[in-house]
Amino acid sequence: MFLLPLLAFFPARGQGKDLLLRVLLREVPPGQAVRLALPSGEVRASAGGEGVVLEGRVAPSFDLEVPYFSLEGRPYRGGVRLLAQGGKLLVINLVLLEDYLLGVLPGEMPEGFPLEALKAQAVLARTFAVNRLNPKAPYDLCASELCQVYLGFAAEKPKHAQAVAATRGQVLSYGGKAISALYHADSGGMTAGSEEVFQKALPYLRPRPDPYAKGPKSAWRVSVSKEAAEQALRALGYTPKGEEAPQVLERSPSGRAWRVRLMGVEVWGPEAQRLLRLMGLPSALAEFQGFEAVGRGAGHGVGLSQWGAKGMAEAGFDHREILGHYFPGTFLSELLLAGVP
Repeated sequence: MFLLPLLAFFPARGQGKDLLLRVLLREVPPGQAVRLALPSGEVRASAGGEGVVLEGRVAPSFDLEVPYFSLEGRPYRGGVRLLAQGGKLLVINLVLLEDYLLGVLPGEMPEGFPLEALKAQAVLARTFAVNRLNPKAPYDLCASELCQVYLGFAAEKPKHAQAVAATRGQVLSYGGKAISALYHADSGGMTAGSEEVFQKALPYLRPRPDPYAKGPKSAWRVSVSKEAAEQALRALGYTPKGEEAPQVLERSPSGRAWRVRLMGVEVWGPEAQRLLRLMGLPSALAEFQGFEAVGRGAGHGVGLSQWGAKGMAEAGFDHREILGHYFPGTFLSELLLAGVP
């Protein structure tokens, strides 16, 4: 694939100073090659015994300083770094923060959501990214749901771009530092405290009523097979001791499962919530009727509820009020005021 015709679709952004992010796009296994389309044409790269092999040249790494490129047919803004590590080839996008967000919002929140909800999401995605800056690591972020979904240039939409531009440089801060900007799909009516899921209590991530969350997973019913329950226990290192159906014996402050008994085994705390997710349940805000689960919400429940943000925006709240509701005590700050160099 030759990318020169795409040049007309990559406008000069003229955004001035911006942070450069390193986003891992792909880990290529040993012995496999990857194709990159650059403005000058296509190149192939792989990891070899001496480092990165790029069109017959070998080096520990290569930085391709281009305005855009395509990886296996998917275009991205910015340049690309090729780095060999552990026998694998790491393909890393070197992209400006604001350009990165243009490819993140389409993967995290539908364009049909109200603009104020999208603006809140843009602030959180930006805060999440700058909080992951790590000069000592080979990259800052990955492109999957393990970090934030990053889809590159082809996914960009005008309304998402409007939300990014309207909040340019804005992050949430607490105590002069960018916060841990967590979000999820649907709280089921009550968000969770950070310690319920991630073991660390943060003052701005407390259980919050979420009456505006009305999404497709706000109420659900899921049947769990005995095989799935057994696999979930074993994935956490437990050995089933019977065929007993799941029971929630204790709940967290937000109402999520905190102590669960299943097949003769009791699981506590954040691990109990992991157990329910491994069993295929959308959230841990659930109860059991035999091997059938009835529950509310989708995701871990900490921080901003995306469907709740949608409902608040539709009710007339702006993005500042939305963020203030889900992250009490935080400030909407510029990057420098949030401790970001």
